[in-house]
Amino acid sequence: MTERLLRVRARQKGKKPEFRRHDSHKKVKLSESWRKPRGLHNKLRRQISAKGSLVKPGYGSPKAVKGFHPSGLREVLVRCASDLQTAEGCAVRIASTIGMKKRIDIEAMARDMKLKILNPKTGGE
Repeated sequence: MTERLLRVRARQKGKKPEFRRHDSHKKVKLSESWRKPRGLHNKLRRQISAKGSLVKPGYGSPKAVKGFHPSGLREVLVRCASDLQTAEGCAVRIASTIGMKKRIDIEAMARDMKLKILNPKTGGE
């Protein structure tokens, strides 16, 4: 069931447009990250087709596979070694704030538990 829903998600995300902030290409100070248009005369808010697409619920993933990694495993963020106990059968992403010394310990423990590490620093997986 989840394999089928992951395929559905991949197909939907392939059709999804890139949502960019209105007029971000005109002004340097505006980042491209999405912000909902709120102006009274805003053509994007009025959904004039040439101005781009609005973010809507129909572009989302199926609820059953939300938060899954493309490998089909649920993704868990690990900040300390004790977080690995709750990560059985999941893909592990080690937090960026972890130093190298603790990261090596966490990666070794994850390999012993046969967990997939999504962002390994040391060799092998």
